[in-house]
Order: sequence, then C-alpha cells, then structure tokens
Amino acid sequence: MLQGKSIVLGVSGGIAVYKAVELLRLLTKAGADVHVIMTKNACEFVAPLTFQTLSGHPVHTDLFSLSQEQEIDHISLADRADLFILAPATANLVGKISQGLADDLLTTSVMATKAPVLVAPAMNSNMYENPIYQRNQKTLVEFGYHVFEPVSGSLACGWEGLGKLPDPKDIFAAAEAVLTPKDLSGCHILVTAGPTREEIDPVRYISNYSSGKMGFAVAAAAQQRGAQVTLIAGPTNLTVPFGVHSVPVVSAEEMRSAVFDHLSDSDVVIKSAAVADYRPVDRSAQKMKKSATELTLNLEKNPDILAELGQQKEGRILIGFAAETERLLVHAAEKLQKKNLDLIVANDITREGAGFDVDTNIVKFLHADGRVEELELLSKSQVAQQLLARVGVLWKANSLSDDQ
Repeated sequence: MLQGKSIVLGVSGGIAVYKAVELLRLLTKAGADVHVIMTKNACEFVAPLTFQTLSGHPVHTDLFSLSQEQEIDHISLADRADLFILAPATANLVGKISQGLADDLLTTSVMATKAPVLVAPAMNSNMYENPIYQRNQKTLVEFGYHVFEPVSGSLACGWEGLGKLPDPKDIFAAAEAVLTPKDLSGCHILVTAGPTREEIDPVRYISNYSSGKMGFAVAAAAQQRGAQVTLIAGPTNLTVPFGVHSVPVVSAEEMRSAVFDHLSDSDVVIKSAAVADYRPVDRSAQKMKKSATELTLNLEKNPDILAELGQQKEGRILIGFAAETERLLVHAAEKLQKKNLDLIVANDITREGAGFDVDTNIVKFLHADGRVEELELLSKSQVAQQLLARVGVLWKANSLSDDQ
C-alpha cells in the first residue's frame, strides 16, 4: 500500500524520537520514499544523520534553507507528499498547528500541504489530559487530521499513564489505513485464522503448521479498508491488528461455536483458518505414559465449519482457502462448489514462498462464475489487499441486489 508513496515524516522534540527511527525503517522497507523534517528540539534527542542514513535523503531542519534543486523546502515537501506523519507530535506542535501558527519548517510545511496528515501525539499524561491540549487535538480532528491516540504505559518522566507513543508497527498500520480506500466502510467481516489444537492429553495435541499470518493480514487489510472486523484465531504468536476485535479459541469445536456466535452480525465471512479435520475420540485426563507396546489413537471427524456456513449463507459473502500439495485447481474448484463459496483462495504449499509460516504467498483466486485469477509471488499483506478489493466488489453487488 505504501510502495512508491512519498511520505514526509515530521519529528518534534520528545524522548519518543527514537521510535520515529524504527517507524522510518518500516516505511522505507515497505517501499515508501520518505523525507524527514526535524524540529531543532528533536535534533537534541537523535542526530539528523541517523534519519538521513535510513531515508537516503538529507534531513530538513531549517525554514530558510533551499534544497539542492533550489526549491523552497516547505513548498517542495508539501507538494510532493502523499502523506504527512507527525511522530512524535508534542503538545507544543499540536498547539501551534491547531492555531494556524507556522514558525518553523515543520509547521510551515504542514500548513502548506493538501496531503492527509497523521498525528501521533506523545507527552506526559497530565499534559495530554490538560483541557487546553484536548481542545487543540479536537480542533485538528474537526479539520480532518487523523489523530492516532497515545497508549498507556511507563513514561520517560517516571509517570505511569496515558501519553506514550504507540508502537511504530501500529503507527505504520495507521499510515497504511489513511492511504487505503475505504471501500468496505459499513461492512462487518468475520475472519478466522491460525491452526486449531485437538488435545490428546494435558501435554499433547494434534495440530498443523499454520502460523495464522495470512488470516491476520486479511483482518488488518479489512480494517484498513473501513470494515468492522472480528478475528477468530487459533493459537498463534501474532499480535492482533490495531482496531480488530479478537476472539481467541483453541479447538475446532471452540472455533465453530465462536463463528456461529458472531455470524448474525457478519456481512462477509473469510475462513482462512486451518481447522483440524479430526480429533481424538477420548482425551486422557492424565499424561499418557510411554509403554513398550504401540499406541493407537482413535479419531473422529471435527465439524466442517465452512460447509455449515455454506448451507446457512443467507445472503452473506463466503470466502474459503485451499492449501494443497497436488492438483491445486481441481481440489480448489471442488471445494468451491461443495461448500457453496463465492470465492476461494488456493495455494500450493509445496512451492517456495507459498508454504506455512512465511511472509509471502502465491495464490489463485477461483470465482463462483468459473473465473481464475493467478497472482504472482506477493507478501501476505499484498495478497490480503488483493483479496479485499474483490470482496468489496462482491459486497457492493450484494448490497445492490438487496436494495432492488
């Protein structure tokens, strides 16, 4: 989403400046062209050379300097930006912008831009809760600025409370969200992700290699596109995407129960979870001891959640996933038809870059009308955005048919 985008990162003077370094790294890694403006106070915390090295561009600090192209910096930066990010944004910076004051390069550039502005405040909790500051922040919101609220935690001043700059990964996600079209606004999407675990005894279980990365990427992309998202996830080590409601589960039965508890509110269901097909008939209450004889496990089938959903669609959009090792299109097409799906995302997990627990995927989209779209090797976040773009088309078509 940020590939090729021109972003101006405005850094004001606070102890959280060091987090802006990590944010810059994430932005450049995503392919954004980032230009950094630092206030004089920010330069007291981190040297401009650090930002220059990571961005590949000179750091801008002086209102009255000309760039190498003899352009006026604050006009040049304001014009080229697709997005301004102010992180950390001090109470002083928020106050000046809200009152229309422009007395340095950063405030002048913000005043001159027509690009969206994402503001990430960071300050002492008493300052943040001060009614004058709150009025200033409210003014920015009223003028269309995107304010990413601080979080609670231990502050550098020794206080504990609200005012801490959010994790750079969350600010990065918020930046993606600002630049993402809100074509799913008003849509409630239910996503399942990760593996399930079927216990054999208190220390052993049956599961699979699913990491949940694809499903979490889908949830994040849906939220960025304006949807209300419920994520039902099996055991993973992943962080729930910002703004997503999460329901943790363990077994297939728990996942089924959670899915049907939230189904009535959902317009779209995206089933990316790798649900165990079988579970032990009997779970041992105690740890099973090793013996000299062979051990036989009696298994029974788990409920087929996707098939049940296909029988109870009631106008919903239903998306499935097919991870295969052979005859990909044949097996995916059969699943699409049998489960009454609108679209299925198929991938061959034996291909390099398309297996479990990696950050990339190679998928094919099989549509209910017989169309097949093949995507190249992409990050799972990019695959998720491609999928959600198609979900948006299906959802709008559904909405139009309901209105007629």
